Amino acid sequence: MKGILGRKLGMTQVFTIDGTLIPVTVIDVKPNVVLQKKTVETDGYEAIQLGYEDVKEHRSNKPSIGHAKKAGTAPKKYIREIRADEMMNLNPGDVVKADLFKAGDVVDVQGTSKGHGYSGTIVRNNASRGPMSHGSGHHRHIGSLATNGRNNGVVNKGTVMPGHEGCYTTTNQNLTVVKVDADEGYILVKGNVPGPKKGLVMIHTTVKPVKEVAVEELISYAGGDVQEELNKVESTINAELAEEEKARQAAEEAKKKAASAARKGK
Repeated sequence: MKGILGRKLGMTQVFTIDGTLIPVTVIDVKPNVVLQKKTVETDGYEAIQLGYEDVKEHRSNKPSIGHAKKAGTAPKKYIREIRADEMMNLNPGDVVKADLFKAGDVVDVQGTSKGHGYSGTIVRNNASRGPMSHGSGHHRHIGSLATNGRNNGVVNKGTVMPGHEGCYTTTNQNLTVVKVDADEGYILVKGNVPGPKKGLVMIHTTVKPVKEVAVEELISYAGGDVQEELNKVESTINAELAEEEKARQAAEEAKKKAASAARKGK
């Protein structure tokens, strides 16, 4: 197995030479640095510890700074271990780039799913709703938690209830790498991957039996600058995030004004 860390930028589409449209996720893969190599003799198992994105020393702590200096690099914002038997030839300080993978590789992508706040049991657990007639008084509530006296009225463990929805560590499996560009630092993966835009993701070899599929030839846009396209995607994402933040602040301001007006009315 082999793996690398990156950031999800968003989705776009590419075309094969026969005109087939392929929806892809753009993953920004800056160089990863090997911080530590764990072996059976020293740690009891084999793994590679990767660091991603530099952090200024005054924003880090002494243990992190010392750990990074052993590998001859700066402190890292994200540190992850990968049980990477295919990467055991690397040593601390080595750099891992996007060309670790190639077009046609089948990968699993792990990330943190989007958070949806406090959700009811219908949304969170796909529960059924109650009767919708006026007299029922039970439409989208959780319903009875009674256990019919079998265990002294204690609610059984695992009972589906409302609660915080999302923010799970989840993995999308059997995704195909469509294109890799180590110079520009990105990987195109067919399909969607977990998490929000700019969220951290880990790409690693799939655990499924098929590790590689046939490569589909893509249309080449002569004269096109990939970095410009990535900059456009990033600027669009930043604009969307700014609009969402502006709408949230406006909603909070309206709520405060309404509460103030209500107090004055009393």
